[in-house]
Amino acid sequence: RTYIGSGKVQEIMSAVANTGATTVIFDDELSPGQLRNLEKALGESVRLCDRTALILDIFSQRAQTREGKLQVELAQSEYQLPRLTRMWSHLERQSGSGQVKGMGEKQIEVDRRLLKGRMARLRRDIEEVRTHRRTYRDRRAAAPIPVVALVGYTNAGKSTLLNTMTNAGVLAEDKLFATLDPTTRQADCEEIGALLLLRAAGGQAGSTRLRVELAGGKAVLFTDTVGFIQKLPTQLVAAFRATLEEIQDASLLLHVVDVSHPNAPAQIDAVNRVLEELGVQNIPTLNVWNKVDACADPAVIQAVAARREQTVCISGLTGEGLPELLERVSGKLQDSMVSVHVLVPYSQGELVDEIHRTGVVASADFGGSGVELRAHVPLSLAQRLQPLRAQTAAAAEAAANGAAVGADEDEESFSDDGWSEEELALLEEEEAAAAAAQAAAAGAAAGER
Repeated sequence: RTYIGSGKVQEIMSAVANTGATTVIFDDELSPGQLRNLEKALGESVRLCDRTALILDIFSQRAQTREGKLQVELAQSEYQLPRLTRMWSHLERQSGSGQVKGMGEKQIEVDRRLLKGRMARLRRDIEEVRTHRRTYRDRRAAAPIPVVALVGYTNAGKSTLLNTMTNAGVLAEDKLFATLDPTTRQADCEEIGALLLLRAAGGQAGSTRLRVELAGGKAVLFTDTVGFIQKLPTQLVAAFRATLEEIQDASLLLHVVDVSHPNAPAQIDAVNRVLEELGVQNIPTLNVWNKVDACADPAVIQAVAARREQTVCISGLTGEGLPELLERVSGKLQDSMVSVHVLVPYSQGELVDEIHRTGVVASADFGGSGVELRAHVPLSLAQRLQPLRAQTAAAAEAAANGAAVGADEDEESFSDDGWSEEELALLEEEEAAAAAAQAAAAGAAAGER
């Protein structure tokens, strides 16, 4: 009835009386009945708050954009709907007459209808946002630049890392859920050396536009997402579906971990569970141990990370470890690309530029009819190149078949110069007899000597 036993309720009541506390927070979700019974026990002067309500309060303070505010409002409405009876329980206590009580029941129904109507409106507005965001994702897919999504527990340092890499100016604070809206920035990769030199010289990062450099100068989109948390309320997962869809379209996930946090292993498990719920656990993932500079012994942490193939240590604040991180990102992206062999006609030279810009080119041969490329490219570009890939494969097969036919003809020309089989056999016998006679003559001459 009260989530905890009656004796523990008495302990809390005594603690409230002794400390003058005005709020009691339960680190779990309470049912409407449990909330009602606990409020009766603790009294109206004490505000009762469960884990979900607390997280929703924090989210409502952090939401900056219209999308974020819509998502938080929907989650709050879904949370409030089954708990409306608490708001009108005072009418039931005013009088024992059916009239007053009936008025309370009618008001609850009115509020319930109003709340349901608001939820329907919010869902429509959020669906418009999802459609708008889907349009932008489709545009990005048409220009196949790989997307790298930063995921991780709340306050793990994702926004600071994004700021350091791209100078995006995203809100980065030592707060829970400082980021509620996904932020995507293009990093087109030419000046990471300038970034490191600038920081080494003590310069201010905000004084110049800093970019990220991947191997080969490839453009990459980095996306910062809302931080996860243990026992994330289901209302929030549903409300922030539009935001979390950014993760589903990523080519690579960077799982950012605050390695200096004493509860880091549990936070990693919590994030992995949410990723599994989203169905993205199969997307290639690179574990990024952040805030290594805040650890008591960074060398020990770095030694442990070095023994793990999919882990890299960095400091998003100072830039330590960023070159290795970017190198690993480049390698991971290449692994996720499709190997292609294609002959691109000169009339479609823009495709050659796109392959160089978004993929990794192993070889390029300029021939009479076009450029023959062997490369790794994003899946969407590989699908667009499929007709040319098929033509290239067919031409290569035809050339191989032609070479095989030519070799067979050469072999036949050596073995057949118009002689019949009987004549060839007789010729072989004559050659053998002549060879035997030569051998006998040589033996006789040696005996005479």
